[in-house]
Amino acid sequence: MTRDYPVPAGYLERETEVKKSRFIARVAPVSSRDEVKVWLEQAHRDHPDARHICWAYQIGRPGSAAEAGMNDDGEPSGTAGKPILNVIQHKDMGDVLVMVVRYFGGIKLGAGGLVRAYAGAAESVLSAVERSVQQPMIPADVVMGFADEQPLRHWCEVHDAVLESVEYGASVRARVALPEHQADAFVAFCDAQKLDYDLER
Repeated sequence: MTRDYPVPAGYLERETEVKKSRFIARVAPVSSRDEVKVWLEQAHRDHPDARHICWAYQIGRPGSAAEAGMNDDGEPSGTAGKPILNVIQHKDMGDVLVMVVRYFGGIKLGAGGLVRAYAGAAESVLSAVERSVQQPMIPADVVMGFADEQPLRHWCEVHDAVLESVEYGASVRARVALPEHQADAFVAFCDAQKLDYDLER
């Protein structure tokens, strides 16, 4: 799946403390509800004694997410999942899950304090995580002679394209995934090399 919006580049964890309660925030890239479930199960395995593991996620383009969810996990309604989701939405990031593990420190924070603590924990980890943006890719099929394979490989390396498969028979058949903005350059290359190609635009 290709994305032209920022997503977390990987997993990251940050810990904050508020009035002796520990808040361990984790961020992870997700592209489905199943992946969210896997990360949550891992968090519960890692922290079996935590009082709460609250979370929120959004999948899809920021501002028009295809899917979003949140959970207060026993905290008063609206004091954990919603503040986490609000921070995610303000960060202009898609395909992201934030989990906040809380170990209760014995001092009640009150509803306002909880909202600030969970939002602060989410902010700390989302501000620290690196972002990555994947450009939309389009597929192309190329039929060529054996001598044309090396020039095609070189073109792919220079233009951030991926040679997904190569089949050898009477001729060479290749499947290429190229960045959308390189489509015109690809057509020009194929025409110059006199290659037979089919480009899905």
